[in-house]
Amino acid sequence: MFGTDKGSSPLLDGSKLSIGIVQARFNEGVTDALYQACHAELLALGVPAQQIRHVKVPGALEVPLALQAMAEHEDCDALIALGCIIRGETYHFELVANESAAGITRVALDYETPVVNAVLTTENLPQAQARQLEKGRDAARVAIEMAQLLQQIGHS
Repeated sequence: MFGTDKGSSPLLDGSKLSIGIVQARFNEGVTDALYQACHAELLALGVPAQQIRHVKVPGALEVPLALQAMAEHEDCDALIALGCIIRGETYHFELVANESAAGITRVALDYETPVVNAVLTTENLPQAQARQLEKGRDAARVAIEMAQLLQQIGHS
């Protein structure tokens, strides 16, 4: 059952959950590390390997559509978006970051499904690499916590 450890942190148990992961290939070195950290944390928190569905898409702008398809056609308790957008010399960074985030949020609200946004937005590659492992682990924990929370409040 959903509870807390030391009065503040939820007890995370993924043993009965199904999780979908959409990973952008752009900046694949970073997104592969995000995925590996996320997948390892999901397994450590009890999510059965066969209950983790993983797909790759070209980039961050394609992530929301794949999330939407998973929300419609897969029986996932939570979804995770993985990607990496690194600022360049043009306004393109802002457009991609904003539109990707808006699409990810829309899927969560439209399908009443937890969708964790673990799309890194950084100034440069070293910043992304410094965040990739912890953000991947955090995404797994948030997905399980939110799935448990919705189950606790009676959401199906």
